[in-house]
Amino acid sequence: MKIIAVIPARLQATRFPEKLIQDLEGKPVLVRTYEAVLQTNLFDEVLVVTDADKIEDILKNYGIQVIKSKKEHESGSDRIAEAVQDLEVDVVINVQGDEPFIDTQALQKMVEAFRQDTNQQIDLCSLMTPILEEEKINNPNVVKVVVDQFQKAIYFSRAPIPFVRDHSAKVTHYQHIGVYGFRKQSLLDFAQWQPTLLEQTEKLEQLRYLEHGKKIQMIETNHVGIGIDTPEDLEKARKIWKK
Repeated sequence: MKIIAVIPARLQATRFPEKLIQDLEGKPVLVRTYEAVLQTNLFDEVLVVTDADKIEDILKNYGIQVIKSKKEHESGSDRIAEAVQDLEVDVVINVQGDEPFIDTQALQKMVEAFRQDTNQQIDLCSLMTPILEEEKINNPNVVKVVVDQFQKAIYFSRAPIPFVRDHSAKVTHYQHIGVYGFRKQSLLDFAQWQPTLLEQTEKLEQLRYLEHGKKIQMIETNHVGIGIDTPEDLEKARKIWKK
């Protein structure tokens, strides 16, 4: 089984334009992320896919393999699907380019989930972590997930799910962490489907997979990660890196 990591890299981010090429203690954020993924030694190959000449030029100076997107894409899944459609690969792990502190253990659990799935019952896998703060449960920017007894995703929502009607019930709410692993065919299928009603309603692309009957294996982790979404996040990352 050939398992690769793909890092999608857009130049223009809404909250922090060009964040991926900002300096993080001597190297761009994206390069730091690439090196962190490479150093896990979990993957047969690590690639970056981008739509920006500027990013491509920077990465080539570091000798990093880059795939240039030919099209504009609505979602990360579409962008990765285009990048891997002609590659001989079985499983693709998607790592965000602004995650230089990516957790090796979490990625290893995702890789092992596919290696142990000899009957190919899993189409995708992703991560979730228990929500410990009440305000996060009601925050629509925090995506929640509910799972079945086998840790397969039932639904993702920006709403507080499950809704606790009886407060004597002991329930754990889970936050979805947007790191994905895909079987290649699931990516190619996704790229052929039109956006679905629930996906458009919640603005969550993972619902398109569920609405088409794909199985998403959720893996619990306590590592939320430190994504760099704002200049303030970058300053925090610099301080952590120095330590």
